[in-house]
Amino acid sequence: MQKIRNIAIIAHVDHGKTTLVDKILHSCAIFREGQETGELILDNNDLERERGITIVSKNVSVMYKDVKINIIDTPGHADFGGEVERVLKMADGVLLLCDAFEGAMPQTRFVTQKALALGLKPIVVVNKVDKENCRPEEVYEQIFELFFNLEATEEQLDFPVIYGSSKQGWMSTDYKKPTEDIFPLMDAILANIPPAPINEGTLQMQITSLDYSSFVGRIAIGRVARGTIKENMPVSLVKRDGTIQKSRIKELYTFEGLGKVKATSVSAGDICAVVGIEGFDIGDTIADFEKPEQLEVIHIDEPTMNMLFTINTSPFFGKEGKFVTSRHLRDRLYKEMEKNLALKVVETESPDSYLVYGRGILHLSVLIETMRREGYELQVGQPQVIVKEIDGVKCEPVETLIVDVPGEVAGKVIELVTQRKGDLLVMEPKGDLQHLEFDIPARGIIGLRNNVLTATGGEAIMAHRFKAYEPWKGQIPGRLNGVLVSMDTGKTTAFAIDKLQDRGRFHIDPGTDVYEGQVLGEHIRDNDLVINLTKGKQLTNMRASGSDTNVRIAPAIKFSLEESMEYIQADEYIEVTPQSIRMRKIFLNENERRINAKKFQSQ
Repeated sequence: MQKIRNIAIIAHVDHGKTTLVDKILHSCAIFREGQETGELILDNNDLERERGITIVSKNVSVMYKDVKINIIDTPGHADFGGEVERVLKMADGVLLLCDAFEGAMPQTRFVTQKALALGLKPIVVVNKVDKENCRPEEVYEQIFELFFNLEATEEQLDFPVIYGSSKQGWMSTDYKKPTEDIFPLMDAILANIPPAPINEGTLQMQITSLDYSSFVGRIAIGRVARGTIKENMPVSLVKRDGTIQKSRIKELYTFEGLGKVKATSVSAGDICAVVGIEGFDIGDTIADFEKPEQLEVIHIDEPTMNMLFTINTSPFFGKEGKFVTSRHLRDRLYKEMEKNLALKVVETESPDSYLVYGRGILHLSVLIETMRREGYELQVGQPQVIVKEIDGVKCEPVETLIVDVPGEVAGKVIELVTQRKGDLLVMEPKGDLQHLEFDIPARGIIGLRNNVLTATGGEAIMAHRFKAYEPWKGQIPGRLNGVLVSMDTGKTTAFAIDKLQDRGRFHIDPGTDVYEGQVLGEHIRDNDLVINLTKGKQLTNMRASGSDTNVRIAPAIKFSLEESMEYIQADEYIEVTPQSIRMRKIFLNENERRINAKKFQSQ
């Protein structure tokens, strides 16, 4: 009997996955006494810490009662579904975490569907039972219904339930009887998750993740499905298309605690990292040298959105970034494709531009933000959904949108969503909130979040997931107002901004460098207005009462990267550099814009 359990933690975003892993690591005494660890140990890159979300799945392992438990922490956002799908291949069971108030959310459904389809054994953890208004029993019913609707087997429907609060560090089989620790959960894992099976025979191991070390290069991570893998062993690498490359394993590592330890051999059922294999991709199989047999290739849901990535051509190019040429951009995008399975890069007619396909705005914005922090300068165009022709009918991606809002503003949300061709399917009370469910074209979600948050005073909780391709729903109104565009290049002055405040709301402060064609703010009307913000006050030696009043300027509205992506129109770009995010017109000169205006109207 092998003493290994492989378990993935899945949940909707922000239901407490990474916090639970923290508590498991602490209770199993991974750290020295008094060692400083901080919170959310596994969210170790800056972007994950800032946003408070998991982007890349991580592996750790703990020992409990002489059993090694490999834990895989997965992302919760639908945009990173590609990550979840491939790492579930390494697990024998899943911990499905659910918020005791929010219940089953769209993402819970998405990841549960993937786990049940792979035949994994679930344990349901109803988390955050210390929250006000929580309804653990209702949530349990809801999850049972969800499993039933997803056609779970009899065995999967007979799932154990653990209640608790990962933040306070306790788990129990009865939420009315809190315990002191999370060991009831660990015992449930040992009792319910099947041990990793020992499959005898020739070697088979599928590569499901990548790691990179500047010292040894690319490292393949996966679970040994059959046989034993050893150091210095000659192997065959079976690519996705069936071609075979011969190779040799230089070093082997297994996961222990938060790190890796060197191993001489790893047998079926354990997860390991392999050094020394060249030219592999995710989904390839490491197999026997003489009789290689391929494992089933990982299938990933296809992208639903694309964006044009191009080199920075603004007058300020090269001032802040280290990597500014098209060669840099191309190499970086192709490198990202190796480890980001749901991403696709297609070359365009222009040698400086690439179409990047992804799963959603968040998926693409995380890539742009990562590149920006690495020192790249680039420009991106408006996100476009991917339209397909199915049986001669023009079809577009449709998403299921769920919004929880206070009852008094539910009407405003319904109005905003229906304007964008959304259909209201469900409206029911949930605690003191109204729970709304819609079907809405993916195009309609772009730019919707800002409007909904404004209309509800920031109280709406929104989540959406891809549903299916459905027939084209018709024209959706875009941005209602035009923009204020700079006429000149120079530094903005408080005097000029003050005099033009009645024309709209500005995105920039006085003393900012701007260039001709840059978007400076939002116009109060629906057309674009060209303005000069670099004009200073005429200085004369005459003094007149009333001409020297103090300048009072409304604070600038600052856009995040995602907000900018949702805001821009077809004739605009976002210029992204390590220090700034600027919106601009594709054609900076006003005359050129007029000549090319028809081209964008026809799109």
